[in-house]
Amino acid sequence: MSDSRTSSIESQLKILEDKVSSVLDHAKKLGASGAEAGVGMDQGLSVSARTGEVETIEHHRDQSLGVTVYFGHRKGSASTTDLSENSLKETVEAACTIAKYTQEDPFSGLPNPELLAKEIPDLELFHPWDISVDEAIEQVIACENIAREYHHEIINSEGASLNTHLSIRVLGNSLGFLHGYPVSRHSLSCAVVGKRGENMQRDYWYTVARDASELDSPEQVGLTAAKRTLARLGARSLSTRQCPVVYTAEIATSLIGHFLAAIRGGNLYRKSSFLTDSLGQKIFPDFVHIHEQPHLKKAIGSAPYDNEGVATYPHDLISDGIVKSYILSSYSARKLGMQTTGNAGGVHNILVDCGNLNREALLREMGTGLLVTELMGHGINIVTGDYSRGAAGFWVEHGEIQYPVEEITIAGNLKDIFQNIIAIGSDVDRRGNIRTGSIWVKEMTVAGN
Repeated sequence: MSDSRTSSIESQLKILEDKVSSVLDHAKKLGASGAEAGVGMDQGLSVSARTGEVETIEHHRDQSLGVTVYFGHRKGSASTTDLSENSLKETVEAACTIAKYTQEDPFSGLPNPELLAKEIPDLELFHPWDISVDEAIEQVIACENIAREYHHEIINSEGASLNTHLSIRVLGNSLGFLHGYPVSRHSLSCAVVGKRGENMQRDYWYTVARDASELDSPEQVGLTAAKRTLARLGARSLSTRQCPVVYTAEIATSLIGHFLAAIRGGNLYRKSSFLTDSLGQKIFPDFVHIHEQPHLKKAIGSAPYDNEGVATYPHDLISDGIVKSYILSSYSARKLGMQTTGNAGGVHNILVDCGNLNREALLREMGTGLLVTELMGHGINIVTGDYSRGAAGFWVEHGEIQYPVEEITIAGNLKDIFQNIIAIGSDVDRRGNIRTGSIWVKEMTVAGN
């Protein structure tokens, strides 16, 4: 990063820190017993093209500040996009007014001061991409052209898009915590349409990274999108049956996401989760290890502290198949009589340990069953664990893909699905906040014709 860029970022950070300090000082003057404030500035470039023509070019720049004040156990919150001095004062005053009308909640309040982040690790999350509009246009058109020209059965496109995004966040509270840091995020995606006879299909691919040098090339993204689309042509339904199911890595993240939702503090203290009181219970097979690693350098989910300023730390959620930790903020932890896990605002890099078999090897081991590559709908009941979603993918026999399938539903109960995981593939998808390989489930209900 250039010296001028570094100087500019440091200057913006200082300005935002001063605004947060000003807000906290004003809250104190108005009699608040505690306060916390967060401010953010975002800027970026988005370029999209379709059928070789530029569709959109967007430069965006946003800013916002949110403040929460406490008068004892009464809480009030307000936000603004106007960061002028008068607006910030009015926002604090609005939060204080709101607090006067809220009911007391003995569990509300600032986090335990001892848990606040004190040593902030450098996670290398900021890698600005000095790409011009012309260069961005060149990349999206090249990406889409590769996909469109790959095969004559690719007949149309939903377009390609490139996004580069920079943001600065500063968080502070009346306990003395004040810190901010910049982050970057860049992505490139493409989606195309194929046709064979009367059958039409679409599919996509994308790449995302903190550092643009780690993105897949436009050619790789376009080629993968085209190949995925062609592979789906000729899809048919299946008769209703019970069979093994393999979720591809990028789809398997949703299964892990349902587990995370079920152990989230808000669902637990409301008794609205099928995993209520599951701490210490075995819900996965012995070999399953799911853990949070918030300090991975350059990772999409990395963060040195959560939305309350509580230090994040590596810890197990599942070890030997047993629930070792919930996902808690200070508030949900107090409701449950526990301690925050540094997850106010969400999780930070959930890793599922993988086995030695890649996806192709998993299919060979499975022999006959369903490979799921797309899920549709939201048929998940976190209260009961009942699971039913529309799906598409491929039918597998003798360990080899036979033909694409669509218009099917896969169903079961999440407790049974988790218990019946046979293996986790080595083909880990590292693009998001959940990192897992393909997941092989022993048996599920597949509903079709």
